[in-house]
Amino acid sequence: MELFPEKMCISGCASATMGAMNKRELARAVAVQSDVELKTVVNVIEGFTDVVTAVVSKGEPVSIPGFAKFVKVDRPARMGRNPATGETIRIKASKKARITPVKAFKDAVLAPAKAPKLAKGAYPTDDAAVSAAGKSAAPVAAKKAPARKAPAKKAAAKKAPARKAAAKRAPARKTTARRAPARKAARR
Repeated sequence: MELFPEKMCISGCASATMGAMNKRELARAVAVQSDVELKTVVNVIEGFTDVVTAVVSKGEPVSIPGFAKFVKVDRPARMGRNPATGETIRIKASKKARITPVKAFKDAVLAPAKAPKLAKGAYPTDDAAVSAAGKSAAPVAAKKAPARKAPAKKAAAKKAPARKAAAKRAPARKTTARRAPARKAARR
């Protein structure tokens, strides 16, 4: 039994929900949510941080729609004031990293009902769910998905003759157009 029962999750598993989520907890939650093995998720997170850091350090922005924008900002030299003495001082030019959350992310944070729903055991993480991640039958079903798409393409090909039939109806519309001048002649 832990000394801090408020850190216990509903199912009895110990969780660090009271503090910030660290890299390990993030990897475990993503593994459960996306049904991918934990080792693969850790490698992807490390690769993601390496790529974003390298690209932004070169001065190119990285934007992830619905999440955030990572940018390197060059701040020019400027004049400022020492808050203690009020003396004018020169502030050197500097480079800063700026991470800006985009609107969809801010909306989800401000209104939790708009946030994506997590899989059971994703957060707080459940040890059984983490160990089962990536071992379910979902990847097998994904392999069968291309076979299911082939009949859908055939059905689309069958619809093409129906469109040709609609094209044959066009001359019928021309006959109605021929009747209109006849009515005008009768009115005179």
